[in-house]
Amino acid sequence: MSSAKIGQDNLRGGLLMVASMAAFSAEDTLIKGLAGGLPTGQIIATLGVTGTLALAIIATSRGAPLFGAFATHPMVLLRNFAEMTGAIGFVTALVLMPLSVASALFQTLPLAITLGAALFLGEKVGWRRWTAIAVGFAGVLVILRPGAEGFDLWAAAASMLAVMSLAVRDLATRRVGAGVPSLSLSVWGSLAFVPAGLALMALAGQSPVVPDARQWVILLGASALGVAGYWLMVVATRVGEVSAVMPYRYSRILFSLLLGWAVFAERPDWGVWLGSAMIVGSGLYTFFRERALRLRG
Repeated sequence: MSSAKIGQDNLRGGLLMVASMAAFSAEDTLIKGLAGGLPTGQIIATLGVTGTLALAIIATSRGAPLFGAFATHPMVLLRNFAEMTGAIGFVTALVLMPLSVASALFQTLPLAITLGAALFLGEKVGWRRWTAIAVGFAGVLVILRPGAEGFDLWAAAASMLAVMSLAVRDLATRRVGAGVPSLSLSVWGSLAFVPAGLALMALAGQSPVVPDARQWVILLGASALGVAGYWLMVVATRVGEVSAVMPYRYSRILFSLLLGWAVFAERPDWGVWLGSAMIVGSGLYTFFRERALRLRG
């Protein structure tokens, strides 16, 4: 394949990834808009039901199995458990903190994956990427500013639970056999939202609320955007080189900043801007450094 064709595919993949991040940001906005009207656990469980149905239809249409021995594979079970805790953490963080802040903190996920791969999978990480990881998580502290007025310990804990859980999910996915389709894993991962939501409702002592017509529209819209975002992300990574496409994930911060300003009248302060720049900068460096090492190898 010529370098020009590779460049075109990478550009197409990048644009698809940007569209995916726009869909995810819009989904986050709708979920946050439901806060206060519906219990958080009910939102998670409902998204799990609708998302699972949609993904199951897509998986069946493409010949991906819904059941099989893979469903009881230890890494699949670990992946599903990480989906449960990640959903609880992320949706809780969305409810408790500004959309722009939650999105910025969520962008530490690639750094957490690199950290986990080094600590638990034995992947070699040099001092440059260790420094980038340290800078990125220092950006988290700049955004949250523990001890300052307005610091919310529960919101901070929820956001970090989401990041660490989804890092475990992605690392566990690497240990699942290549013969298991991504769609099959995604169906089970989405299904894990249901017990996660029910467990959160039980722990919080929340009772289910019958959604009104407006809330049903928002719930179904959020579910559709989530499935669309996932689908676009999968297509993006298949069209272009993963190392070239993945940096476009950081466009999610821009969409979240814009939607947070337009919908919730959010006005990020200097700490959010500086911390976000530290997170994005360190993440981009990590992506490009890993790509350079693969090309050199």
